[in-house]
Amino acid sequence: MSEKTLTRRTFLEAGAGLAAGAAVLGAAGAAGMAGAALDPEVAHAWGGPVVTTAHSLCNACSSKCGFTAYVRDGEIAQVIGDAGHPYAKGKLCARGYGYLQIATSEDRLTEPLKKNEKGVFEPISWDQAYAEIAERVQAIIDEAGPEALAMVQDPRPSGKYYTKRFMNALGSANVYTHGAACNLSKEAGFTQVIGTGNYSSDVANSKMTMFIGRSYADAIRPSSVSALQKAHERGARIVLVDPRCNNTIAFADEWVPINPGTDLALLLGMSHVLVTRGLYYAEYVAKNAVGFEEWAASLAACTPAWAESITGIPASTIERLAVEFADAAPAASIEPSWRGAFGCSYENSGETARAVCLFNTLLGCWNQKGGALFTPSVSVGKLDEAKFPSVPKVEAKILGSKEYPLSLSSMGSNVYAAQQAHAGVIKGMFFYNSNMAAGYSNTAFLAEALGRLDLMVVVDVQMSETAQLADYVLPECSYLERLELPEFIGGKVPCVTLRDKVLERVHPETRSCDEIFSELARACGVGEYFDFTVEELADAQLQTVGLSLETLRQAGGTASFPEAAFEYGNTPKWKTPTGKIQFTSEACAAAGLSPYPVWVEPAVMPDGAAGTLRLVGGKQAHMSHTQTTNVADLMQITKDYDLDRVWLSADVAQRLGIADGDEVIVSNECHEGRGRVKVTQRVNPTTLFMPSHYGCSSPEQRTAYGVGLRQMDFVPFRIEPGYGGICSQEALVTVKKVGA
Repeated sequence: MSEKTLTRRTFLEAGAGLAAGAAVLGAAGAAGMAGAALDPEVAHAWGGPVVTTAHSLCNACSSKCGFTAYVRDGEIAQVIGDAGHPYAKGKLCARGYGYLQIATSEDRLTEPLKKNEKGVFEPISWDQAYAEIAERVQAIIDEAGPEALAMVQDPRPSGKYYTKRFMNALGSANVYTHGAACNLSKEAGFTQVIGTGNYSSDVANSKMTMFIGRSYADAIRPSSVSALQKAHERGARIVLVDPRCNNTIAFADEWVPINPGTDLALLLGMSHVLVTRGLYYAEYVAKNAVGFEEWAASLAACTPAWAESITGIPASTIERLAVEFADAAPAASIEPSWRGAFGCSYENSGETARAVCLFNTLLGCWNQKGGALFTPSVSVGKLDEAKFPSVPKVEAKILGSKEYPLSLSSMGSNVYAAQQAHAGVIKGMFFYNSNMAAGYSNTAFLAEALGRLDLMVVVDVQMSETAQLADYVLPECSYLERLELPEFIGGKVPCVTLRDKVLERVHPETRSCDEIFSELARACGVGEYFDFTVEELADAQLQTVGLSLETLRQAGGTASFPEAAFEYGNTPKWKTPTGKIQFTSEACAAAGLSPYPVWVEPAVMPDGAAGTLRLVGGKQAHMSHTQTTNVADLMQITKDYDLDRVWLSADVAQRLGIADGDEVIVSNECHEGRGRVKVTQRVNPTTLFMPSHYGCSSPEQRTAYGVGLRQMDFVPFRIEPGYGGICSQEALVTVKKVGA
């Protein structure tokens, strides 16, 4: 939870200068020295005498694992995961290797596009695009003020800086991340209890870890899989709570096939056991928390038998899991999870997140070895105001902060912004690295909402479904063709890492995000806040922590800060209004929720008599989001193993006369689609599991187009009360065999 800004002096005094930083990197990191020649024997094996290297960060998912790219004759010959990067640990996943193909994809956007009066895109010059966009931005500001403008972006190192600076310079606070469609409810719920949006489970050193709706083995991060493997080999107890038996079962001791949307009831049932039997760490709770007595009293009715009636998990299992946690504490925790379980999934997701933190508190596991950790981070210090002037503070709050008071202003509720576009309040929207139209909520509603905008601008590398709806599409160069701002990463030993330029630009009319938003700013009359290059800004940021752009490159692209290293047993500073862990929250009460977590039923529940199943989505080990499905090698894996199929319980399939591989019709009030089915015992019988990244409807993405079904086509437009998440799994569907 702590942050520490290191100066050059303290950095060097701690012995963490360039030489020490390079030593930390190990052999693979040392091989990544910018401009260094590859070992002659390896170069000879590749058939070329000169191979140069550059350090970069993967862009296939939000983890951004570091790697060294070996380049020969302008082409990537090999990439090796950065040993010094805390997420890569010397490895990349399948997506990391496959997504390299985006740079040379035939489906790349190569020049600015404008939609003409016939609804057809035609090429235009950058100057024309900037001039026309600026004119329309000014018209919106003159008519409705800067608050009628909004930005939606999926944070990347440079993107999160430049998009916010651009919008704030225009006078708008409406900068939204993808969070409402990913992890907003989780992080907002955590914040109400522990004062921060995340923590990490010390899996490798644990005696017991429970994963709720999350699968490390489905390519979260190489380092996470390594930690899980170590825990498994040490004999740690690993429990998966998930409607689907995911790939992490290879390292797990138990799969708990819970009814989807009922994780909150399981948590309350386990908490009941710890509290009523006196198995919780009472001294820790008394010293560090407020409101415990009120919550504890409410647990009286949350017996394991009660939880069984909701979750489908036997009461004896719930009791046993709670006791096992008590026996393993404090070297035990519930892992923080992400999107699939309670990141943004149900009307009770935020409350589920609160209950997770409270259960961990009962274990007394915060900052304990094998428990749940708040690891330190390092942040950029103050920059030279003359060179990098601060943008005037926007007094208005981000739209949606009043309606969803528990949402985080750093994320905002992007679907509320879409709702305001539908209502005509927001009139102009920019999208950077965001495919809202395909992946953020009901696709029909979002298409209608975005279609009502006076101005819609998309910055992307390929023609996404969101780009198809735009007035202007601005082509960004791929992540391999640009330098970005340094990425600061918290951890047991915090570090800073760099996405450097690997390749020359494949298409000369593409531009990097720093160029695009700086040039847009100049066209819009706020260019005085962008009179610097990304190289100058990156170097200045690094100077504040005792480094420079050149020294970071020479260190192999990743440098650590051992002075700020984590220490087990330290007491976190709880950044809550009370300064303590909050079993009760005044903010939740003010938002119309219970001050402490109580059972909240999902908005919709499956009905066996009516034949409805809950639609649950999730990613796969070789696919992240819609952006990876248009990669030929990754899609070939899907086709080779029929991985775009929906999963149906064998018992349900038998009742419906459906066999493995059959073509089925999936339908509800929002959509109807055809796809093939995987019949399995590895899914809860109330559930239909659908991989969430398929169903591309953009013909310009020729590899992905038309493959599989798209989850969001079936999801009604709904926003979680108080928190602002999209309720991505509040959808019921029916399934029948084609021709039946």
